[in-house]
Amino acid sequence: MTKPPVVDFFSAEASKMYDERNRQLSPISDCLHFLIRLMVRQQPINARVLCVGVGTGAEILSLAKAFPQWTFVGVDPSLPMLEVCRQRLQAAGVWDRCELVHGYVDDVERGENFDLALSILVGHFVARAERRGFFQAMSCRLRKNGYLVNTEISFDLNSPEFASMLKNWEGVQMMMGATPESLTNLPLQLREMLTILSPNETEDLIRQSGIAMPIRFFQAFMICGWYGIKTE
Repeated sequence: MTKPPVVDFFSAEASKMYDERNRQLSPISDCLHFLIRLMVRQQPINARVLCVGVGTGAEILSLAKAFPQWTFVGVDPSLPMLEVCRQRLQAAGVWDRCELVHGYVDDVERGENFDLALSILVGHFVARAERRGFFQAMSCRLRKNGYLVNTEISFDLNSPEFASMLKNWEGVQMMMGATPESLTNLPLQLREMLTILSPNETEDLIRQSGIAMPIRFFQAFMICGWYGIKTE
């Protein structure tokens, strides 16, 4: 079966500006990474970590500082993003514990090789028909009792609550540089450019991937996070 081509959504310039564009949301990301570090603190002292959609390496940098013997594999379809990630890891002095893979999770060596798999704000870029396979690809690379951590934009866009939530989400986008003109397209972007699933649907797909009891540990407006343990 021919593998799909790697699609690069980020230019070199966009990759360089990615962290600066998101800096205004650092209170949210700092809380998220704090909770992840707290959740995974019982992993082995030499844990091996898979970061899917690693981007500029924020989760590696967060975990590498807290757990100095952990090693990391980061995978991303964007070469410019991986280059920024490599530079950040080198600057932080943790590059010797890291490997970067250009592509998708299926391009990572198969086998139950990881104690922890993370997908941070990636799932909503994965089509609904492919989302179960996305979670399964991470789960099947986990050792028994390994942790899967997933965060994504998740909300029931057909619920009565969506109109109120949308107003708050507009505020988030404005902090990231959105203009009044671009905000008019926000509902269309959420419904057609991204794949936003309800929390219940996301949890069900995680269960189907082999994680028996996913637990929602985080929500900031429409950003939701789950963790679960592979028990078989």
